[in-house]
Amino acid sequence: MADSNLFCISLVLLPLILLFLLFLITRPRPIQIPIKKRHIFITGGSSGIGLALAHRAASEGARVSILSRSIDKLEEAKNAIRQSTGIDVAIFAADVRDFEAVQRAVDEAGPIDVLVVNQGVFVAQELEEQKLEEVRFIIDVNLMGSFNMIKAALPGMKRSRKDRGPGSIALMSSQAGQVGIYGYTAYSASKFGLRGLAEALQQEVIGDNIHVSLVFPPDTETPGLTEENKRKPQLTSIIAASSGAMKADEVAKKALDGIKSGSFTIPCNSEGILLAIATAGLSPQRSYLMAFVEVVAAGIVRIAALCFQWNWYGSIEKWHMQKNRT
Repeated sequence: MADSNLFCISLVLLPLILLFLLFLITRPRPIQIPIKKRHIFITGGSSGIGLALAHRAASEGARVSILSRSIDKLEEAKNAIRQSTGIDVAIFAADVRDFEAVQRAVDEAGPIDVLVVNQGVFVAQELEEQKLEEVRFIIDVNLMGSFNMIKAALPGMKRSRKDRGPGSIALMSSQAGQVGIYGYTAYSASKFGLRGLAEALQQEVIGDNIHVSLVFPPDTETPGLTEENKRKPQLTSIIAASSGAMKADEVAKKALDGIKSGSFTIPCNSEGILLAIATAGLSPQRSYLMAFVEVVAAGIVRIAALCFQWNWYGSIEKWHMQKNRT
């Protein structure tokens, strides 16, 4: 009986001890990032997730600036936001690959409180078939464009931070930035790179009260997705179908809520949560409760991840067998 009681007490005490330990060691500490009456600058803001984010931020009382390459699309986006919210947003036409152009836009826009680095291009194709010019274009826009945007905005974001409250830099990655997928060699490389950028950058700017978030959406129903699907290899479609597509506004809500809570990792659906736990590694974690889930569920989620890989490699093997028969 005594052994039984001791076992029951241990079952209760051990999780509590673990929770207390995680409360002490999780870093950075929890933070809330205000949105109302603050300047939010969104790249890739003329369509898709960026436009949906601009709508939401404007409706919550933020001063919004959006940047994109096409002035015509920016004007359309500005009019759409005005019609739905009654608020005018500032628009800036620039290519994120051009640092000088980005710097001019940032200087004109003024100090930024929340920077959402959302631009992105995606072409799914096997590396053997994909031209290197296209690979460079994907990496230049998705990764180097993010460096350009942050490099241009950071000095102004740091300035007078104590008087302006906490700042935020959010990077729009992808679930393909958590796990490599057939046909996503260039795209996954560019999105995996954002994780290293975000983790290192958070350490560099935490002392300036700037907080980094990394958003991991699945396939999202945007104008770009329709074009992407025209070239997507069949195997890519089969494997990517394991995580369903979301609407841009749904992703925008998840992203903005995560930014406001200062979350480092922002998954957007149930598969994304599993991926976040499976790939937590050495990433920062503000929530000791989420850290508890990561620690306790790590083994189980690893088994689930291996099941996904078993399914994907089974699909690849089956596809090649069918191909060889024809």
